[in-house]
Amino acid sequence: MAPSEQNRGSLAPAHDYYSSLFKSRSLMAESPNEPNKIVMFSPAYYGACAIGGMLSCGPTHTAVTPLDVVKCNIQIDPVKYKNTFTGMNMVIKEQGIKGLFKGWAPTMLGYTAQGAFKYGFYEFFKKYYSDIAGAEYAAKYKTLIYLAGSASAEVIADIALCPMEAVKVRLQTQSGFARGLSDGLPKLVRSEGLLGLYKGIGPLWGRQIPYTMMKFASFENTVEMLYKHVIPTPKEQCSTPLQVGVSFTGGYIAGIFCAVISHPADNLVSFLNNSKGATVAEAVEKIGFVGLCTRGLPLRILMVGTLTGAQWGIYDSFKLFVGLPTTGGVKS
Repeated sequence: MAPSEQNRGSLAPAHDYYSSLFKSRSLMAESPNEPNKIVMFSPAYYGACAIGGMLSCGPTHTAVTPLDVVKCNIQIDPVKYKNTFTGMNMVIKEQGIKGLFKGWAPTMLGYTAQGAFKYGFYEFFKKYYSDIAGAEYAAKYKTLIYLAGSASAEVIADIALCPMEAVKVRLQTQSGFARGLSDGLPKLVRSEGLLGLYKGIGPLWGRQIPYTMMKFASFENTVEMLYKHVIPTPKEQCSTPLQVGVSFTGGYIAGIFCAVISHPADNLVSFLNNSKGATVAEAVEKIGFVGLCTRGLPLRILMVGTLTGAQWGIYDSFKLFVGLPTTGGVKS
C-alpha cells in the first residue's frame, strides 16, 4: 500500500505504514508484540544494535591481530615479508610470538567503537531513508537504501576508529615505536599533534566506506537469496542455529567482495600511517596501481571473509538473544 503524501514527506515514525510494508516486503522485520520485548526502531532497538555491533567487531578484529600484523608488514615491506608464511616466520624470529599480537589494544578499542556506530547507525539510517523514500520506492530500490544507510553510518564510525588505527599501524610496522597503546598514543600526539591521529582519515574513508557498503548490501541480498532459493523453510520457521548459519554464510560471501573492493585504500592507509609526512600521490607512485590492488590481498581475503562471517553471526545471535529478528531475508 502506497503511503499518503503527508507520510511520504514526514520523517516522524509511521508505525502503521511500516507494518503494511514489512508484511509484504523483505526490507525489514516486524516489531515483536510480546510484552517486555524491544520495540523495533525505538531507542532501545538502536541501542541493542549498537551493543551487538560492539560485540561483533571488537573481539573478532582482535582475534585476527596476528594476520593483521603480517598483512600490514607485507604492505609496507614486500621484499622482506614476501608472503604470509615467510612474513609470520620473520615476525616471530625478530620479535617472538608476542610480536604477532602487537597493536591488539588499539584494535580492540578502535573496532569496538567502530562496531557500535556502524551497526547502530546503519539500522537508524536504513529506517530513516526508507521513511523518506516511502513504501513503494523503499521496496523497489532496497539495495540503494542499504548502500546509503551503510555509507552514512561508516562516515561516523571511522571518526571513532581513525586514532586507534593510526596507533595500531605504527605499533605493528615500526619496530621500537612503543610498547603498546599506553605509550604509543601519547608519543604519536607529541610527534604529529592531535591532527596526526586523523592523517589517514581520507584513505580510511576510502577503504571503509566502499567496504561497508559492499558488506551490508551484499549481505542483505545474499541472505534474501538464500532464504528464497536455498532454504526450503520460511525464515520465521527456521531454527536458531540455521538462521545464524545463514547469517555467517552470507557474511563470509560478502566479506570476499569487501576485501577486493577496499584493498587499494587499505594499502594506502598502511603506507600513510607508517610514513611521516607522506602523501597519497607519493604512496601511489611508490606502490603502483597493481601493487595497490594485489599486495597482501590473498591474506586479506582470508582475514576479511572470516571476520565478516563471524561478525554477522555474532550480531544476529545477539539480536536473537534479546528477542529481535535476524537481519535480512524476511519472507511474507
